[in-house]
Amino acid sequence: MSQFTGKTAVISGGAEGIGFSVAEAVGKQGMNLVLGDIDTEQLAQAKAKLEAQGIEVLTVSMDVTKQEDWKAAAEQAIARFGKVHMLANNAGVGGTPGAIEQTDAKDWRWVLDVNLMGVIYGAETMVPLMKQHGEGGWVINVASMAGMAGVPFAGPYTATKVAVVGMSESWHAELKPHKIQVSVLCPAFVKTRINLSYRNKHTEYKNTEQEKSAPSAGESAIADHMQKVVDAGLEPEVVGERVIEAISAGELYIFTHPNYRKTVQARFKAIDDAFARSESSPLLQHVLNEEIAGFS
Repeated sequence: MSQFTGKTAVISGGAEGIGFSVAEAVGKQGMNLVLGDIDTEQLAQAKAKLEAQGIEVLTVSMDVTKQEDWKAAAEQAIARFGKVHMLANNAGVGGTPGAIEQTDAKDWRWVLDVNLMGVIYGAETMVPLMKQHGEGGWVINVASMAGMAGVPFAGPYTATKVAVVGMSESWHAELKPHKIQVSVLCPAFVKTRINLSYRNKHTEYKNTEQEKSAPSAGESAIADHMQKVVDAGLEPEVVGERVIEAISAGELYIFTHPNYRKTVQARFKAIDDAFARSESSPLLQHVLNEEIAGFS
């Protein structure tokens, strides 16, 4: 019997893409599912597909930027299944690609609220429920390769994904004594509709004048390029199965694109080289051998 059998997973943005692939993968392992999504039509389709496979599913209409929606999802999960054992913080948006001076403050707020605060609210709501039953569990935060190496013309998206990686590292150490395993999923391009995430952008995040204006040639070129690389991306189903493989092995970092290893290695080498230069600085010799505090 699988270690997941009979346990319950809460998955945000679970109606399609990576969220649905994780739902399907853990559902096949015998987990009960609580799928939250802002797209109720897509959510109904996801429910039908999963139930056709004999998977127990509860769907919840939710906006991850609203704490009250997370609370409602938790209450419904407990009422239906009794306990929560897994949280997959998947809901995310891509933002509007563009240069620094072209990125609107409302777009920054939109991406930060969904990609960062949505993860925080999810953990704040669901982790205490896992602690209560004492059986342990899993927290899977969906970041991106952008969390490992910055992406030009995607400042808001990159900022949130770097933050999600850092929080996951922090929570990994914090929750280990509670037998709650934290993993951070860092995929490169996957064949999803994240490049069309503006379809669910609320009015509060829209700049009316900007929405009316036609995109510049540069913005159109970036958007066209992004569409092509997303269309050529990894099939979502592979990602869900990879998540099962990785969390079963207790992995903190979950990678789906080993071909990006050289990119990350180059970044780490640049960081290590910077440390080497700091070691040789006469300004810093007095701290060279000080005891390290505050990091595990």
